[in-house]
Amino acid sequence: MASSVASDRSAPRDRFHNGWAVATARPITRSPATSSPFPPLAIALLSGGLDSATAAALAIEAGHRVIGLSFDYGQRHRRELDAAAAVAGALALEEHHVIAVNLAAWGGSALTDPAIPVPDGGVVEGVIPSTYVPGRNTVFIALGLSLAEARGATSLVLGVNAVDYSGYPDCRPDYLAAFQNLADLATKAGREGQGARLWAPLVAWDKATIVREALRLGVPIAATWSCYSGEDLPCGRCDSCRIRDAALVAAGRADLTSAAVRAGADLPAGAALRTGADC
Repeated sequence: MASSVASDRSAPRDRFHNGWAVATARPITRSPATSSPFPPLAIALLSGGLDSATAAALAIEAGHRVIGLSFDYGQRHRRELDAAAAVAGALALEEHHVIAVNLAAWGGSALTDPAIPVPDGGVVEGVIPSTYVPGRNTVFIALGLSLAEARGATSLVLGVNAVDYSGYPDCRPDYLAAFQNLADLATKAGREGQGARLWAPLVAWDKATIVREALRLGVPIAATWSCYSGEDLPCGRCDSCRIRDAALVAAGRADLTSAAVRAGADLPAGAALRTGADC
């Protein structure tokens, strides 16, 4: 029988105590030790953003060893790959893989086609934004599933959340449930009842909740990257920056907003680092 997508923090069922520390952050408090000396393995899709970093940290807190998987897909904000590497190091992941998948070859998204401007007018309910990348999550989750089966991982950790699924069809609970059914049918491990479970611990959370949880966990927020602009510093104008900044201010961490980062680099809010930045 196909298992359902896990959306609660208790979803990883096997737990193991093994403390870890993040530079400049306190260690995560883990669940009590089990009798097993071998923590279960999880694959975390790691974009370099706040959401995926928080999801990976939750998997670690729940007792998993974690392998990070990131994608160089021709995104204009390739800076996020540097952030993914920094997060993988800070969280002391078992491994971190970066796979090249050139989705920019056919464009169709503001994130892969420089001719399409990045939206900055706010999220519109029921409207799929131009930052949707055709088929991206389906490709990424399929590759994550391949790695999970090859390594015997029990979970595939995703950072999708309520902010995402309000606009993106491949971040919604019904999509995740359908992909779980596919995973159970399409893999040897799934057919044998040993397949990886998709775990989306943030799926019902808004950005403010994610920020609060990231702070509780000691996630290195300053090392993460959410901006879509393709600049060297967060632009503060794109929808992704604005949503993140509002959540940080609400959490009392205005020092981590894009405006604060730019001020530290002596750049005024809204100024572009590169000529032609169209965010």
